[in-house]
Amino acid sequence: MKIALLGYGKEGKSVENYFQSHDNSTTFDIFENETPETMKARDYSAYGYVFRSPSVPPLGLENESSITRYFFAHCPCPIIGVTATKGKGTTCSFIKSLLDAHGKDAYLVGNIGVPALDVLDNLKPDSIVVYEMSSFQLWDLTASPHIAVLGTLEPDHLNVHRDYADYLDAKSHITAYQTADDYLIYFKENPETVQIAKKSQAHKITYPFPTPSSVMNSINLLGKHNYYNATAAIAAVASYFNISPDEYLREHTNDISTGLASFRGLPYRLELVRELNGVRYYDDNFATNASSLKVALEATKSSPVVLILGGRDKTNNKDLPEIYEAINQENIKSVILIGESGHELAKLYGYDDDRFILAETLEDAVKIAREEAEKLTNSPIVLMSPASASFDMFRDVYDRGDKYQEIIKSL
Repeated sequence: MKIALLGYGKEGKSVENYFQSHDNSTTFDIFENETPETMKARDYSAYGYVFRSPSVPPLGLENESSITRYFFAHCPCPIIGVTATKGKGTTCSFIKSLLDAHGKDAYLVGNIGVPALDVLDNLKPDSIVVYEMSSFQLWDLTASPHIAVLGTLEPDHLNVHRDYADYLDAKSHITAYQTADDYLIYFKENPETVQIAKKSQAHKITYPFPTPSSVMNSINLLGKHNYYNATAAIAAVASYFNISPDEYLREHTNDISTGLASFRGLPYRLELVRELNGVRYYDDNFATNASSLKVALEATKSSPVVLILGGRDKTNNKDLPEIYEAINQENIKSVILIGESGHELAKLYGYDDDRFILAETLEDAVKIAREEAEKLTNSPIVLMSPASASFDMFRDVYDRGDKYQEIIKSL
């Protein structure tokens, strides 16, 4: 068989490894860094499959697929799918930790960094898959998970999706094909999430909901948003057992507390890197938009903060006023600006905001941030929460986070 790979990142390589392990006569043609127009113009009739990488827009071909579509068609066990604009990785990790506490054969895959095909051959009917699903992975999906978790939705990836409506439509696929035998857990305080849920045929459970303090005190992460993520995870695992969240909390308190406590956070999401000279250094490099920046600032509002901000904006700088409004609060003592959007913020607001300091490199930004933070009292924080993508200065968000942590650990 001959397979076309549109993109050759982590998922493209996973497709190659999977099919070669089943039939080493399979051949591959790799097409990278092409425009959608170039991809659409090509004749793919000779290929058994055309696998697109997540950020490649669907082409509408009969032989087109993706890891997510192929996995859903061949997975032998239940899938818990999770999507949101931010927080889906943490919610997935809470779910996995809860399932582990119950001794389940659970696998965490998807946008969190493990291509689903990497685990497909390990799955049995009594396994359970927790799948973190981005809008790109949901874009052309024609199946939905047995249990879907739908978190807060806000504009994102508008440099790839046609518009916000296209982004929301992609997200809606997580429940679009569910039936009354399936479950939808959704965030009741987000209008877009509620609108999608109204169209769902699944059994619906809303979150957040009241939870005993003895359980929630087990959480090791900063911020109210992580309480929300934990309640979503509790509802998802309760649904897996076909019981209500109340019954699950009542009958499995110890397992829930153990599961929540065992998860200590994901890299680059409000991750405490170290404490030095009374200053705590946090890495929130997965904050690539204004909404995730707001979450980080809400979680750290009780401390004086020196903020490192900026990168490649994903809204063509339309969200810079929103970002400026978010950082215009008393506990943010200095704002170290880097990258393209940092310089744009300085142009727009630097003339009357003496908190702004421009830095040309991340090394300079950390040096300045340390100097500013060590002037402060009352347990100051250096927080890197860029509210922007990384591609102006770094290979990707992981590269940016790794570089930041390397610099902090070398201080």
